[in-house]
Amino acid sequence: MPRLIYACTLLLVSLFLSSAPRAESLLLRDARVVDVENGAITRGDVLLRDGVIASLAPDAADAEAADNRLDLQGRYLIPGLWDMHVHFEGRELVEDNALLLPVYLAYGITGVREAASNLAGTVLQWRGEVADGERLGPRIFTAGRKFEGIDSLWDGDREVGTAAQIRAGMDEQQALGVDFIKITENTLQPELFLETVREARRRGLLVSSHVPLGLDIFELTGAGLSSIEHATYLLRLGHPGQAGIARAVRAGEMSAEQARAAYDDSFNQATADAAYRRLAAAGVAVTPTLIGGRKLAWLHETNHDDDAFLAYLTRDFTAQYQWRIERMAGETAAEREARQARYRLVAAQVPALQRAGVTLLAGSDSAALNTYVYPAAALHEELALFTEAGLSPLHALQAATINGARFMGLARDYGSVSAGRRADLVVLNRNPLADIRATADIHAVIRGGEVFDRARLDALLARAAARKQALDNTPRD
Repeated sequence: MPRLIYACTLLLVSLFLSSAPRAESLLLRDARVVDVENGAITRGDVLLRDGVIASLAPDAADAEAADNRLDLQGRYLIPGLWDMHVHFEGRELVEDNALLLPVYLAYGITGVREAASNLAGTVLQWRGEVADGERLGPRIFTAGRKFEGIDSLWDGDREVGTAAQIRAGMDEQQALGVDFIKITENTLQPELFLETVREARRRGLLVSSHVPLGLDIFELTGAGLSSIEHATYLLRLGHPGQAGIARAVRAGEMSAEQARAAYDDSFNQATADAAYRRLAAAGVAVTPTLIGGRKLAWLHETNHDDDAFLAYLTRDFTAQYQWRIERMAGETAAEREARQARYRLVAAQVPALQRAGVTLLAGSDSAALNTYVYPAAALHEELALFTEAGLSPLHALQAATINGARFMGLARDYGSVSAGRRADLVVLNRNPLADIRATADIHAVIRGGEVFDRARLDALLARAAARKQALDNTPRD
């Protein structure tokens, strides 16, 4: 009897194994694999299995057994790109934003960090639908609603005026499962701003923020800040009296206008460089978002009427650009020159931050409110601006791949072409380490092991353009 039981057990195990679905495998033939950590390029085959990179050098038997093959003919294989600062916003622009999600994939962007908006509930829903394969788009990491003070200027903020309201807001954010906390400085008072940072870190949450004039940047890092959004704030670190100016503003001894004038009076690069080393030691990342400033600084010299990306943006979406255009309509030549000089100074901080050891995150700040900062396309422009400012192509590529994955605590799954990582990949026709603009010269995108060749990518773009036309032709309430 025991032998009979043993034999039956073996039969059942055999039947189970033979009926279990075998993982789908794909062999990428003749790829030039770009190591985004050290800049090495290795030519060979890559085996994907069940949406994961199984091997960078599969043995002959595994290669031969692959279910499917894709010959890359020596093209360059990089990790999927992440835009680490975007916004999906506009209560009246839900479908206008939704049609752009597949466009991100068509531009090689397989992940986005959504830095809060007034569509928080919708974005959380999209995040789940993308994760479950019900909606096509990049993986979404979102802050939900951002924290602000009472009577904030912006729509949809989580307004807090007491420590108890901060805790209640954090409870709700955690219940929703947000990926990080975002704070801005419109009306949130300095002490409450610091307490919001502290509360987030007490709960083990990443926290990203702007910088109020009434706070010393190193007060924020001491409270546990994870990242500073927008490099414009860092110009304050080039002023030796930054901490004193912040104290004076907080005490009511200096107005915001006086503080800004004091910062504009002088900038010392050596002072800033020393401060950047302190930022690096504190582990604080920076998302420079150069492109918005670049677009505005040269707004009057640039004609955007024939921009190709407008094919995917509805009239209602681009109508949001007008408020900045109208605000800048009366700028004098001297004011434009000053704006351009300021942009150049901000851009020069990017390689300085890299030299100091600060983690750089590539983010576009694309949003309906940000004039001519086009979703998806803007990330590629941001990377080009990094290299124009003096950053190496490798460091620029790191800012859009491995740095973001590490920042989010997900480097074991994303950010590099390595065995065990998710198969979110981009195939480029040219070497991005020779010219970072090659990130926009895309042959194919692979998301979770699924291949989108050039024809499929073009079809995604064509559908987005058609959807844009349909929305433009549909009366809005």
